[in-house]
Amino acid sequence: MRRPGRLGRLGILWTLYFVQGLPFGFQATALPVYLRSEGMSLEGVGLATALALPWSLKILWAPLIDRFGGGRFGRRRSWILPLQLLLAASCAAAALVPPHEGLAPILLLVLVMNLFAATLDIAVDGLAVDVLPRAELGPGNVAQVVGYKVGMLTGGGLLVWASGAIGWEGLFVAMAGLVGACFLVSLSWREPTAGVPNEARNRRVHAGFGEILGALARSLRNPGAGWLLLFIATYKLGESMADTMFKPFLVDAGYGGQQIGLWVGTWGMLFSIVGSIGGGWLARRRPLLEAVGIAAALRAIPVAGEWWLSLVEPTPHRVLTVTCFEHLFGGALTTAMFAFMMGRVDRRIGATHYTLLATIEVWGKLPAAWASGYVAAHTSYSVLFGLATVLSIAFLALLPPMRAAARRARAANL
Repeated sequence: MRRPGRLGRLGILWTLYFVQGLPFGFQATALPVYLRSEGMSLEGVGLATALALPWSLKILWAPLIDRFGGGRFGRRRSWILPLQLLLAASCAAAALVPPHEGLAPILLLVLVMNLFAATLDIAVDGLAVDVLPRAELGPGNVAQVVGYKVGMLTGGGLLVWASGAIGWEGLFVAMAGLVGACFLVSLSWREPTAGVPNEARNRRVHAGFGEILGALARSLRNPGAGWLLLFIATYKLGESMADTMFKPFLVDAGYGGQQIGLWVGTWGMLFSIVGSIGGGWLARRRPLLEAVGIAAALRAIPVAGEWWLSLVEPTPHRVLTVTCFEHLFGGALTTAMFAFMMGRVDRRIGATHYTLLATIEVWGKLPAAWASGYVAAHTSYSVLFGLATVLSIAFLALLPPMRAAARRARAANL
């Protein structure tokens, strides 16, 4: 009887994270190409990542998700279901805004999509913390990351590629339809209580804001908490800096949007999914911190490959090879890190605590993304990608103090 329950948990998590990946895939892959093709400066393309600001601010309203909810739909689904409907509506609204009418309306709608998707993410993360036993953190985070990336592949790769036939309006109509289909799946699924750890189930229902914030403050005073936050905040600095400018780099190298969408949004994302599965396997076979370290070391290699591309002729074969390996090892690192983060969460305040760590993860990437356009415009792509490589390698220096902090935390709990 255990296996169907496990498959049901992983299946619904995959579906819910898939929904969140749809709009972000469009923003991360298609929007930079479109903005650069329309003549926006590199600084502007870099700053357009600010449209993802709700993902970095969601900790402000995460306690609401932990505190309120319930009723006939279940504690988490009372947030999940209406947020899916709002996300579908915003996608449908984007279909009514032709791109020739200006950038402002579509940029505003992308911001709204991110607001609904980020709030949905809080509830879904809380659901994952509730229903996943510790032994399923690896497979659960594979479902999380792979579902999200298949959504990104669809929203930023397949639908963009299909937009040549279905048009701008068809792209967003299809996105709205996919969110609606996932809403029907969520509507038919019952939120379990039997699989939720007793301590978390008993404490969270009656917790007030004071208790939630108090538990969160205590978690930040634990031994090694500072190293943990620094570790999460810096693990993707280099990757974020390189990724933000890689697609404009390809545009300036003479490649078109559909070709870039096929390479990065489709092939790259397929390799990212394979890497995410590999990262989950690694997280099950090795201690979580060690799994993160292995994946981070491998990830630095293709970031250096992007640097190499800026120094030589970026032929299609070279671009595709570097893109696939960057996404392969980047996907493995993301899954390993998310499993590591979930393993450090206080389940009594699951949504709020995990959202705090996820928010630190997002904020850690933003400065590099925002600065990337300025660095590329005022120096060169090769300087930018070289700096990204240095940052990716420098992150590995945090592994020894993290191990020492983990030993101190274990000793304090004896």
